[in-house]
Amino acid sequence: MAILPDDFKQALSRWASGVTIITTRAGDRIHGMTVSDFSGASLSPPLATVCAAKDSITTKLIAEGQCFGVNVLKADQQDLSNRFASKKLEMERFKGIETIELETGAPLLPDVLMSLDCRLVATHEAGDHLIYVGEIVASVVGEGQPLLFYRGAYGALAE
Repeated sequence: MAILPDDFKQALSRWASGVTIITTRAGDRIHGMTVSDFSGASLSPPLATVCAAKDSITTKLIAEGQCFGVNVLKADQQDLSNRFASKKLEMERFKGIETIELETGAPLLPDVLMSLDCRLVATHEAGDHLIYVGEIVASVVGEGQPLLFYRGAYGALAE
């Protein structure tokens, strides 16, 4: 028998992770959300995976647009993370933010630690989430320290 959801959340809170904003485009519609479930999956071909709730707007647009961007946040970008996590601000997440586009058209965020532009190549169901696999077709690498999330709070690497 599987563990209870609260036990699972408590256990996963002990896993320190980077903070990312996943972005996507379908036609003239763009959307994005904060997620911590991102990883590199393969070097050849270069693949990345992200996990997203089945019922999110971003998930629907990834499926429609067949692309997504992964934007890894810097240590001083907690406000940006909160903005893209807030349901209250969901339709205003990109307001006032100039994005860049590379190959797929997915909007990438400026001045982040790293961005990956991914073409969707596979989708896998996983309970209440979907696992998206994307072929990385372009990247932008910045400078700085990563924003971390651990035990329900933001953190940063020690100096």
